Amino acid sequence: MTTRRTRPAPRPPEGTPPPAELARQARTVLADAVRIAHWASDDASPGTAPLTAHALERAATALDLSPAQVRAGWDRARLAGLVELHGDTVRPGWRLRAWKRDDSAVLRGWVALFDAWSLVHAAPRDIPATTVAEAVEAVPQVLSLLQLSAGPVTVPALLDLLGQRVAELHEERCEVAYGPHLPAAPADGLPNEGPADLNALLLDWALEGLAAVGALTLGSGHATLTPLGNWAVWVKLEQICVAAQSPAGNIEQSAADMLLGCARLTPGPARTEYRAWLAARPVGSAVAELLAVARGEDALLRGLAFEALRVVGAPAEPVVRSVVTDASLRPYALLWLAEYEGADPDDAQEVLSREEATWLWVDTAAAVADHGETGLLVRHLDSAVQGTVPALLDEVRAVGHPRTVQVLVALAAAHPDPALAKAVRKAAFQVHTGG
Repeated sequence: MTTRRTRPAPRPPEGTPPPAELARQARTVLADAVRIAHWASDDASPGTAPLTAHALERAATALDLSPAQVRAGWDRARLAGLVELHGDTVRPGWRLRAWKRDDSAVLRGWVALFDAWSLVHAAPRDIPATTVAEAVEAVPQVLSLLQLSAGPVTVPALLDLLGQRVAELHEERCEVAYGPHLPAAPADGLPNEGPADLNALLLDWALEGLAAVGALTLGSGHATLTPLGNWAVWVKLEQICVAAQSPAGNIEQSAADMLLGCARLTPGPARTEYRAWLAARPVGSAVAELLAVARGEDALLRGLAFEALRVVGAPAEPVVRSVVTDASLRPYALLWLAEYEGADPDDAQEVLSREEATWLWVDTAAAVADHGETGLLVRHLDSAVQGTVPALLDEVRAVGHPRTVQVLVALAAAHPDPALAKAVRKAAFQVHTGG
């Protein structure tokens, strides 16, 4: 057995304001976006997304903003999760509903905007997308230098670091690098400027984009992280450390193996494992892998996959919403969405119909039968919404779950009451024979 060597999580930067003050600053950055989100959600005719010329004009008049400000605020509202588009219908996001009372929701919304800085501020024209992507990939190094400096950093120093990091990326990919001190890359599709000018153009764009979301301020020839930016960089470093500290060592496993490794952990350590596994992967591919596992035959992994998706949060919402029509995933997806939208976990079951609750009961029983202890399967009877065993058996027979027979046979074998076990076996036989 090997012992994983871990490094301590970074401490918040000295002088970091308390969360309430950071949330106040985030609310200031997103003030126009919140106003526009409320207008779009409350508008008398929200049947079309508010980006038509007519909608822009109405919003500008109602909010005393220019059309350009409305468009920018609308983009920010979407990126920060303040509004959701369902077809052409605008709905308030859960963060908008929690905006005044939940500082953590505000900060998560601002971090989502911070992560999307390259979408907020359009990249310079005529520069290939691959070149822009390299600059975006190099920006974390720039942000780290700004944080370590704990004050203003000159643009030449940032430019030098950007060029070095882009050159490293090229070297890692076995490509010809370019930078302030390196030969220029092939000029196809690039502007006429030399590599130093190109890097300077990309750095200016990145700094302006980060300033646009409130992460830094620009002075004459220098840049400084704001308290929000300083805190955000620390959060990202903490996530990297969490990824390096997977206590149970599941970070490099597939989704299925990771979930199996977490099956016997208590909720707290399991969530730590989920966070570490997720932090080491692009969120889109991680969500897709978890849903692929949820669609499999193992009911235990299905439930655990949705537990891991709870840790993902907002980025998983569109995908979870899209599987509501899948019969095997619908109960899990409805519960996930109810909790995501603010329902208490103890009350979330109310969103399920009787049939959906019965399907979930059978699926959970299948997970217990496959992986749990006998006594746990017997106690699972108490969680059924029907209240009596005869009523449960009637509805279980009707719900059509593919594991119904196996679940009833296992329950009959486990239950200490001979009469009840006989009734359960009879129900299993009837389902098996189509009676």
